[in-house]
Amino acid sequence: MLDKILHFSLTQRFLVLLGLVFTVALGVISWKQLNLDAVPDITTNQIQVFTETGGMSPEEIERLVTFPIETAMSGIPGMVEVRSLTQYSLSIVTVTFRDDVDTYFARSLVTERLNNAKESLPSGVSAPVLGPVTTGLGEVFIYDVYSKDRSMMELRAFQDWVVAPQLRSVTGVAEVNSMDGSEKQYQVVVDPKALLARGLAVDEVVSALQKNNENAGGGLIEQNGERMLVRSVGMATSADSIEKIVVKTEAGVPVLIKDIAKVRLGTPVLTGISTRDGKSSLIVVVMMLKGANGQTVANAINAKLEEIKKQVPLDIKVEAVYNRAELVDSVLGTVEKSLLEGAVLVVVVLVLLLGNVRGAMIVALAIPLSMICAIIGMNRFGISGNLMSLGAIDFGLIVDGAVVMIENAVKRLAEAREHKGSKLDREEVRENVLASCREVAKPTAFAVSIITVVYLPILALEGTEGKMFKPMAYTVVFALIGALALTLTMVPVLASMFLSGDTKEGNNPVMSLFSKLYKPALAFAIKRMPLVVGGAIGLLLLSGVIFQRLGSEFIPQLDEGSVIVQPIRLRTVDATETVRLVKQVERKMLEIPEVATMFSRSGTPDIATDPMPLSLTDGFVMFKPRSQWRKGVTKEKLFEEIQAKANEVPGQGYTYTQPIQMRFSELIAGVKADVGIKVFGEDLGELKKQADAIAAVVRTLPGAKDIEVEQVDEVPVLQIDIDRDAISRLGINVSDVQGMVKVALGGEVVGQIVEGDRRFALTVAFPDEIKNDPDLIRAIPVETPDGGSVPLSSIATIDNVPAPAQISREMGKRRVIVQLNVRGTDLGSFVASAQKAIGDKVKLKEGYYVTWGGQFENLQQASARLTVVVPIALGLIFILLFTTFGSLKQALLIFTGVPLAVTGGILALAMRGLPFSITAGVGFIALSGVAVLNGVVMVSAINRLRSEGKSVIEAVQEGATQRLRPVLMTALVAALGF
Repeated sequence: MLDKILHFSLTQRFLVLLGLVFTVALGVISWKQLNLDAVPDITTNQIQVFTETGGMSPEEIERLVTFPIETAMSGIPGMVEVRSLTQYSLSIVTVTFRDDVDTYFARSLVTERLNNAKESLPSGVSAPVLGPVTTGLGEVFIYDVYSKDRSMMELRAFQDWVVAPQLRSVTGVAEVNSMDGSEKQYQVVVDPKALLARGLAVDEVVSALQKNNENAGGGLIEQNGERMLVRSVGMATSADSIEKIVVKTEAGVPVLIKDIAKVRLGTPVLTGISTRDGKSSLIVVVMMLKGANGQTVANAINAKLEEIKKQVPLDIKVEAVYNRAELVDSVLGTVEKSLLEGAVLVVVVLVLLLGNVRGAMIVALAIPLSMICAIIGMNRFGISGNLMSLGAIDFGLIVDGAVVMIENAVKRLAEAREHKGSKLDREEVRENVLASCREVAKPTAFAVSIITVVYLPILALEGTEGKMFKPMAYTVVFALIGALALTLTMVPVLASMFLSGDTKEGNNPVMSLFSKLYKPALAFAIKRMPLVVGGAIGLLLLSGVIFQRLGSEFIPQLDEGSVIVQPIRLRTVDATETVRLVKQVERKMLEIPEVATMFSRSGTPDIATDPMPLSLTDGFVMFKPRSQWRKGVTKEKLFEEIQAKANEVPGQGYTYTQPIQMRFSELIAGVKADVGIKVFGEDLGELKKQADAIAAVVRTLPGAKDIEVEQVDEVPVLQIDIDRDAISRLGINVSDVQGMVKVALGGEVVGQIVEGDRRFALTVAFPDEIKNDPDLIRAIPVETPDGGSVPLSSIATIDNVPAPAQISREMGKRRVIVQLNVRGTDLGSFVASAQKAIGDKVKLKEGYYVTWGGQFENLQQASARLTVVVPIALGLIFILLFTTFGSLKQALLIFTGVPLAVTGGILALAMRGLPFSITAGVGFIALSGVAVLNGVVMVSAINRLRSEGKSVIEAVQEGATQRLRPVLMTALVAALGF
């Protein structure tokens, strides 16, 4: 093949170069089409089912709603796991599928099962709905709607009917989710005494509102050859029109709504609240469609928001507070900077060691072309460009084959020039390049192929770890395949065209220094072979001991440039106290000069993708650019200052994380922290008791931070138990009492009011002073069939009954989670000590058990998988070596480079005080490929010299000396390029 390529005509070589230009153009197009984001999307393939249940308690919802839906989901093809969260008036069931199941197919399967489950759900429960088609990386844009003069209700109406519809039209947007529940309602607040005086029941009011709030069509009128439509308009359009609705007529006198109730504008009971910088503010999250380009979507949302700002009244401010595109740009900037610096270092090393600028530039040209091949492959197979996939490309590793090829060509040309005594003509250059390339083509292709094989263990990873590292492995493999093709085609062509016929091996001071150091060291090693071998074995044993003490973690955390402070309060806290405490924290954070803004969301948002009680808050602390930070302030010092400021606000505890990190942890395993200790069983009281005991043990362990037990504590519930004997004596139906209670205390939506293209709920409720006073609730009059009334307390027992705040289930079992973050120690060591301490001090009752989730679970799965596939891959490499060299001894000789190379990595981790992570393991895998490449180059040279009749010692000395430069070059460019 090389003969044909190097003997191409000028036209044919031009066509080869034209093909390279075409490849570059295709690479540019692929780059523009490539999905770009900060990190790989490791969210599981899951569908969320939301069901609103009115005023039902968590235990009722679990029994009547959650359990039937869970049961309906069992047995769905491709289903992996079902977990659920049940809170007051809300059920969320999360169904996780295998990654190979199409998302929309999975949604259709879930919808089909839900249609069957609806029949078993109680009346009054809203139809279950599916969550938006998004992922853990879906929250790409957050903005703030604020006004000094307008209420939150007005801001929410403006957001819902002006801003949100336009943002939903942006390509790639899945949903626009408001964090504050201050939706505008037309509320008919009924006076129970007025009802009693008029002899009216609540259901009559509801019926009157429903009958007097609709339009109707009257068909057509045909007259004088024309048609006219008939339309009857009866919908209420304002508070005044609602007040004039007739409820009934007494002796010819109509009783209107205004006679028995007040009509006002209000909001429902808040389950979600948002604030910013110590003020009430409407925070809105824009969620990206699964599979969309994070950077493109975020930029498109920002552009659309700029257009919307032109429509905004002067007293309303709309401002972006979080833009994923900025993080993506930062990450890509980091990757670009690293790649450029790596490329420059590679070229510098080549120039210094090779001493030939033209040769170095030919090798350097393979860097962008290999990158283009990788981008084309990524775009073809749907792999996103991010910190892991792009940042993992080691240009030094990729150009190792080209380095060997050019080094040998330069060496051969210099020898031919010296032998001839004059400058070589172009044909002689071509012939010598051909000979040199043919000499190393087979070992080079073999060695690069082995480096590619080395990445097979990464491709065998599954689950979260597979989603994290497979994109990187695929990208490197694409780049290596491109580099190998370029090494065997473009590099020889360019070398034959541009390497000088006057190439000389002059005095290279850098290589001379290395040679002076290497030759005596090689001679000493040959003379003292037992000592050298014994030293190598000792180094291996020492590294093994050090490795056992390194500790372990899944992956180092990405610095996202922002921090989430999560205040935790008592479960029974009300909205007013929540707002007061959260605003205080925000004001404290603004005292830190590096903090640009802080916005918070407490409770459950409009679309319950992140269900929380009001007692929990996610507070986003956004920093100013690094250039504006105080001198000497680091991220670690800033984090300590944030903790100190938060602790100045009493009345709540705090945990800390980052936005993407939090969403990944939550959506993957239902845990918002590094470690989740899941306690499974049946009785919630016993589960809480065991979880508290585990938390108490964990608090004594070094490294445990932000420890939080899932808030399942019992909360007081005002329970109304209807006395069936009492109501039967009075002739009252249970539905009459239930309907009255539902309206009086919960408020009932009875219709909607249309204002132009806006629609707002019409509700009926009792006054707040009655709803908030148990004594007044007991005194609520209930109408009897004879026109009289009795207090509610006479036909029902009304008392505070404790009930669980929420119930979590996983694969049909109840569970309570103890979650925590680990700082100051490695994850693996901490969990090992925690498991031992919990096993010694906490005795679980029969039927109760513990599992470990979060990042530790990912670490275990990845380690278990690598333990199996890495030896298989190494065995495959050994077989390839044996097949190529036909010698067990030589295959073993080359293979010794792998464990000896890894010793350097282990010692480097120990010196830096870093634990072993899956990321480091991936680095070791790449390192083994370089070690094998260098071994193949060295042994091939020794075999060639042996075939020329030289003794083993002579061949080793001469071959090792000859191959010092390519080995140094491949090792240095790989190390510096990384």
